[in-house]
Amino acid sequence: MGRVLVIGDIHGARRALDQLLLRAGVTSNDSLVFLGDYVDGWSESASVLGQLLTLQRRQQCIFIKGNHDVWCEEWLRSGATNPTWLGHGGLATIDSYKHFNQSERETQLQFLEQMPFYYIDSKNRLFIHAGFTNPQGPEQEFTQPGFTWDRTLWKAALGESPRQERSSPHYPQRLAAFEEIFIGHTPTLHYQKMEPMLAANVWNMDTGAGFHGKLSMMDVDSKEVWRSDLVPALYPGEPGRRLNTQFQVD
Repeated sequence: MGRVLVIGDIHGARRALDQLLLRAGVTSNDSLVFLGDYVDGWSESASVLGQLLTLQRRQQCIFIKGNHDVWCEEWLRSGATNPTWLGHGGLATIDSYKHFNQSERETQLQFLEQMPFYYIDSKNRLFIHAGFTNPQGPEQEFTQPGFTWDRTLWKAALGESPRQERSSPHYPQRLAAFEEIFIGHTPTLHYQKMEPMLAANVWNMDTGAGFHGKLSMMDVDSKEVWRSDLVPALYPGEPGRRLNTQFQVD
């Protein structure tokens, strides 16, 4: 039985993903859980999806859908764009498809369409891109868009850590519903950190790969972490995405 490895938001950084697979010594015995936002940012969004399809054929993989993936899916389906998407990495994603034929685009569209919005494993660990609001968990949520956009779950976790024990009756019910929760979506760069953050029982795995941070992977059992190089160094001359925060990087 191999490891269960969770990977944060990639945002078109295929080179960072390849680094992590090598640094962690990933084999076909390992199970991989990706938390979404595979596209929008660096220049290899289409290539990232191609690599994920290759991994899916080789080993057990779970691919959670993120908000940027929803935008890309809609564009591949209908050609529809919107200014918000284009201004948040969509232009780089469109450009990454210039050498992909229609058949390849349709394969990637089907891949995006089939992605779940969340995954709960046999140990009651939840993997979701952003969050949920229903106290009983995402299975009881009425609408799906919040799964890719919600930030209140992370804010609730930050507010409770380390104020109360999980066994306390005052502990937020939606956090207590799961043994652990793994999310992306909100870059840890906002908190002057470039490694996965733990708040209450929520792990935030978005370490800023779409901006000036790194891509991170964690063994969900041992909590061992692997990180890529700073992603801008892997894509010299590219702008990536913009983030209004500055701090000393390592």
